[in-house]
Amino acid sequence: MRGAFEIGGCSIPPGERASIDLRIPDLYTHNPMNWPVHVVHGKKPGPVMFLSGAIHGDEINGVEIIRRLLKLKTISRLHGTLIAVPVVNLFGFINQSRYLPDRRDLNRSFPGSEKGSLAGRMANLFMREIVTRCSHGIDIHTAAIHRDNLPQVRAVLDDPETSRMAHAFYTPVIVNTNIVPGSLRESAARLGIPVIVYEAGEALRFDEVSIRAGVTGIVSVMRELGMLPRTKRDQDAIEPLVALSSTWVRAPQSGILRTIKTIGDRVEKDDLLGIISDPFGETEKPITAPEQGIIIGRTNIPLVSEGEALFHLARFRDTSGIAEQIEEFRNEMDPATDSRPSAEPPIL
Repeated sequence: MRGAFEIGGCSIPPGERASIDLRIPDLYTHNPMNWPVHVVHGKKPGPVMFLSGAIHGDEINGVEIIRRLLKLKTISRLHGTLIAVPVVNLFGFINQSRYLPDRRDLNRSFPGSEKGSLAGRMANLFMREIVTRCSHGIDIHTAAIHRDNLPQVRAVLDDPETSRMAHAFYTPVIVNTNIVPGSLRESAARLGIPVIVYEAGEALRFDEVSIRAGVTGIVSVMRELGMLPRTKRDQDAIEPLVALSSTWVRAPQSGILRTIKTIGDRVEKDDLLGIISDPFGETEKPITAPEQGIIIGRTNIPLVSEGEALFHLARFRDTSGIAEQIEEFRNEMDPATDSRPSAEPPIL
């Protein structure tokens, strides 16, 4: 018989689930603040995984992904333990902001300190109460405000367990990225805890394809780790392509951008991505692809300043067939083309 799972002064028996509150610093209005944490403690042993959403407070797709995941019937068959924190940066979430009130980026403040800044104290609490109890983790993000990301996994593939998780996640693209200093991923890696990042969609917006892909991907990883039973679909899953590197194509001048290519498009070297002009169209500057690749991110605002990041281009050894793979993925996740019944009405 498994023992109870202890967290935040609460004891959760095997086969049970509970929502608990972890106390964090109060608002300056004297209102108390608590982290909402949901724990599913399976009857049988297995990995302990955390899911974190909205570390950047305006990146809200993860909140909906975690809500849907926790409502799945299959979660009742869980082996191991799932710790879900849908809103990590509560202060930013309330203010619809990426940052904390001290103007710091929480995902650059790990592992934090009990006596540090507000960001440092929250990072320290998250590491102590959540991460150190886990064997694996998935951190859910979107692009920054006014930008959009193709659903993708970011991971350090040199670590076998991290690579295993990344390849199990149901997305067409994996970006093999270095770990950013001060990030949750970095602090978890130092403890030997493999963490992958799921990036999809835009800040302050729900995107149905990104949400469905996130739920499907997390379930797929849990099945790979033995936390949930496998299905035939796991054997038929698409094999993601690993990007060798990625780069942002930046604005050579300020002006108004007209985009020609969009997310998921395959481009060749010197292909036209967009055109920047002044309001009268008297001066126009073409934006071209510096090399062959796939557009995995882009800006959504046409008003751009010189040096601003416009298109995020991922480079692969071979891009043949990837555009078709991305289109197949989108069709499968798009409720307009997916014929399978769903308990969740699509967000439009």
